[in-house]
Amino acid sequence: MPETSSSTIISPRLERIAKLAKQSPTMALTTLAHHIDIDWLREAYRRTRKSGAPGIDGQTSEHYAKNLEENLRSLLCRAKSGMYRAPPVRRVFIPKGDGKGERPLGIPTFEDKVLQRAVAMTLEAVYEQDFLECSYGFRPGRSAHDALNALRNELMLIGSGWVLEADIRKFFDTLDHDHLRQMLRQRVRDGVLLRLIGKWLNAGILTEGELSHPEAGSPQGGVISPLLANIYLHEVIDVWFERMVKPRLKGRASLFRYADDFVIVFSRQDDARRVMDVLPKRFGKHGLTLHPEKTRLVHFRRPARGTSRRRGGTKLGWPESFDFLGFTHHWMESRNRKWVVKLRTSPARVSRTLRRAAQWCRRHRHRSVPWQHEQLCRALLGHYGYFAVTGNLRAVERVRWEVMRTWRKWLNRRSQRKSMPWPRMLQLLERYPFPRPRIMRVMARAPTMWRTGKSKSRMR
Repeated sequence: MPETSSSTIISPRLERIAKLAKQSPTMALTTLAHHIDIDWLREAYRRTRKSGAPGIDGQTSEHYAKNLEENLRSLLCRAKSGMYRAPPVRRVFIPKGDGKGERPLGIPTFEDKVLQRAVAMTLEAVYEQDFLECSYGFRPGRSAHDALNALRNELMLIGSGWVLEADIRKFFDTLDHDHLRQMLRQRVRDGVLLRLIGKWLNAGILTEGELSHPEAGSPQGGVISPLLANIYLHEVIDVWFERMVKPRLKGRASLFRYADDFVIVFSRQDDARRVMDVLPKRFGKHGLTLHPEKTRLVHFRRPARGTSRRRGGTKLGWPESFDFLGFTHHWMESRNRKWVVKLRTSPARVSRTLRRAAQWCRRHRHRSVPWQHEQLCRALLGHYGYFAVTGNLRAVERVRWEVMRTWRKWLNRRSQRKSMPWPRMLQLLERYPFPRPRIMRVMARAPTMWRTGKSKSRMR
């Protein structure tokens, strides 16, 4: 978003909060709410996404902006005086990636989103000084591609190791409120902020006209929920692993977490087994459970010299792969005939993308062709922006081809007669071409012991 005068006013305050939090890493900050004033709310409004679905009140961002100053001043007065009442969250269900179920999504009101953004800006300045390097999700200056690049570098450096692929069952629905409040009070003891967070946790959920008040969880879709999730998992997994587990291991180990998705890479099997045995107990202590079917240990070994996939692999079979953040990580020969870790779009993500494209084309097949072409191109460019990484161009090209086939299929069903045979479709694509994929994210080349020929002791 373009910078405004309010953003230049807010930045020095955020820097002061961050500096104070960094200077006193063990101190609980008691005075933070005074930073939230009308300029702070203006900046929070600027950072709030305007195209989101409305909450239970049906108010859109356009309607809220018609009387913006008065609305923000009223919101500030109610928040500071304690009169603000958090409205229930409207719950909708979206299909899961595997297509076998639905995922609950909470939609707060627009005014609630603005206030959540204001509080999140304050807490973010504090907790960014505490969060560890292994955390990448929903943090400023960090992205999923940063996590993928760091993970790939670690895998290349180890060469052959073990990967613990974990999945937290219904994390946002089972997040324990009491544990979260205790974690927050270790660093923040401002009554205004803690009271607002408590109101959001207890606001309730409206599902098809029925209001419920769950005793655990934070709505997935709320503005402040990702930050609360990071605070929770920072204590549950990040600090525990870095300060308690790693010093007790015999070999190398690294944690990579993006929100509630994480993997742990080990150089030794015995270390991996020990952590895998104790991990469910650690999560159970904080009210969380690991999915037994989706949590597994993968022997991610580099293939032996002379092995070729075309020849059927080794006697032990082709090395295992694993999925993380929508990509399947696997070993593959480079052009220089070196074994490198490559990323390709996971089959589940490809299936979900094509299924959604088919549903969209079916629902909008009677709209004008130029409009359909524009929307499909936008969707493809968004797909390219995330998945078009080094070594994955073939999978991205396949998605483009399948989307074109799907579009032709539903254009052909706009009438009872066949109206879009392939010769005519090819003429249409000449007039309305789909953008061709190109590499959008270049994965950094990782130094490895076996590529450079250096010994392990020398690398250290």
